[in-house]
Amino acid sequence: MMITKGKIGLRAVEESDLEILKNWRNHQDFRKNFREFRELNSKNQLLWFDKISKSINDFMFSIVELDSNELIGACGLLYIDWINRSADFSFYIGKDFLYIDEKYSIDSAKCLLKYGFETLNLNKIWMELYEFDNEKLNFFKEKLGFITDGKLRENCFSDGKYWDSYILSFTLSDYLKSEK
Repeated sequence: MMITKGKIGLRAVEESDLEILKNWRNHQDFRKNFREFRELNSKNQLLWFDKISKSINDFMFSIVELDSNELIGACGLLYIDWINRSADFSFYIGKDFLYIDEKYSIDSAKCLLKYGFETLNLNKIWMELYEFDNEKLNFFKEKLGFITDGKLRENCFSDGKYWDSYILSFTLSDYLKSEK
C-alpha cells in the first residue's frame, strides 16, 4: 500500500531501489549532511536494507512520483521511542540531486508527518541538522514550522573545522495547528 499526497507517494523501500539510493547517499554534496559520512558500498546498503526491513523502530520509505512511478527520494521515521512517542525525521530528494526542492519536498515531508502523527500516533518528530545545511534548516523551519529545540556546539567535523548542529522538532500540537 502506498501513502500519497499531491504528486508523490511513499512506499516501502524495495531491494531494487538500493543501487539508486546508494548512489544518492554517496554524492558528496548529500553525504556531508548525513550522520553516516562514509562512502557506502553495496554490502553496506544491503545490510542497512536488512536492518530496516526487520526493525519495528525504523520506518523508511522510497519517495516516488505518482505519474511515472519513478523513484525520486527517500524519507523515514527512525529510532522510534514508543514510550515517549518520538522519532527522528530523515529526508532527501535524490532525483537530479535536488536534495530539497519546490516540486516534491513539501508533499513528501507533509505526507511523512501525517503518517507519523496520524498512523503511528507519535507526539514529536525531530531531526538533527548541521549548521551548514542551510537548505534543510530553512525548509523545515520556514516551510513546515519546525522549531529549534537546541544547539549542540561543535558537534560535527567537516571541511577541516567543527560545526554546530541543531535539534529541530515538530510536535503533535504543532501538526494539529498546521492542519487547520
